[in-house]
Amino acid sequence: MSEQIPSAIIGLGSTAVDDLVYVRQYPEADSKMPVLREERDCGGLTMTALVAASRLGVKCAYAGTLGSDDLSTFVLRRLSAERIDVSRVRIEEAARPIHSTIIVDETEGTRNIFFNTASVPGASSDAPEASCIAQAKVLFIDNFGVEGMIRAAKIARQNGVAVVADFEDDQHAGFGELLQLVDHLILSYGFACRVTGCTEPQEIVERLWHSNRSLVAVTCGKEGCWFKAGSNEPVCRQEAFQVKVADTTGCGDVFHGAYAASLVMEMPATQRIRFASAAAALKATKPGGQAGSPDRYTVEQFLQQH
Repeated sequence: MSEQIPSAIIGLGSTAVDDLVYVRQYPEADSKMPVLREERDCGGLTMTALVAASRLGVKCAYAGTLGSDDLSTFVLRRLSAERIDVSRVRIEEAARPIHSTIIVDETEGTRNIFFNTASVPGASSDAPEASCIAQAKVLFIDNFGVEGMIRAAKIARQNGVAVVADFEDDQHAGFGELLQLVDHLILSYGFACRVTGCTEPQEIVERLWHSNRSLVAVTCGKEGCWFKAGSNEPVCRQEAFQVKVADTTGCGDVFHGAYAASLVMEMPATQRIRFASAAAALKATKPGGQAGSPDRYTVEQFLQQH
């Protein structure tokens, strides 16, 4: 029996089943609105990032926890279809993925997300094995299961594995410790404001920077992205690519996944941010969370034209 080739990116944390409802415009309170169409997709911070990285040609694995229910089965099938290794997934009967209903405004290209996290276990405090993490090039984490994420991030840092994170909640008591363990920190503007108490992107980046980081970035949607990639480096801005927006669902997650993939590809920092920005812009031109995530050829062709 041949030895399994280690995955370049190991992901822990959230998976989701997204039921998307498309309407002409988001309704006012106490009103009615006809549905244009409905579809089911997968989402979640970590899962969407892994799908993005896998489509860009990077070998990925999901090592979180799921159940034996229909939603978990849907997630596992989708992960496998995206060529993401699920051999390290832990199955617990009561576990579930996040279940979300997403209302997409087709006129504005915006969305509102209503999510249920009941029975979502997050990262395990004793899995996957340390050797699994140590053999990867990138550990991808989020804020679901902070204690397990701290364990995994410590193992990664001790073994020279890059830690890329996508956070959207800081309410867990251990979040501050986890935040310090991330060497490639990419936060959305709204969440970064909450964490730092600042409103200016450049100031936010400087506030989040410390000597153990390799990169800090704050994504600001159509305003672009501000980032810093060294203690003696200035804060730089990557302008957003101008595209016709169809649906912004999953754009931030695709940015994170493309960035993680670009780390494996050993791109320099400025090129990593530009590559991730292009992948996110291309995703925005397509409906759905993961459906619009591009492959590497499409991203490279887009960059040649911009």
